[in-house]
Amino acid sequence: MSMPQEKQQGQADRAPRTRRDRARTLAIAVLAIAITLFAAKNTTDIKVDWVVGSGKAPAIVVIVVSGLIGAVISYFADRRGSRRR
Repeated sequence: MSMPQEKQQGQADRAPRTRRDRARTLAIAVLAIAITLFAAKNTTDIKVDWVVGSGKAPAIVVIVVSGLIGAVISYFADRRGSRRR
């Protein structure tokens, strides 16, 4: 018994892509382009005041770090809240 030509070439049996899959791929591509443009526009240095001093950093770095800190705080707040239930 021999395998069909398709499987011999390493092609997997896949279902055709749905409209939802294509829309999701398009949305991810548009979001990636928007994030790239946003980062390119926010390269100027801004003054950052810390609790114990100050310094300068590119605006995009400040935005990304702030978002990451918010995500971490949200993650731990959600974990703590779910333990109490």
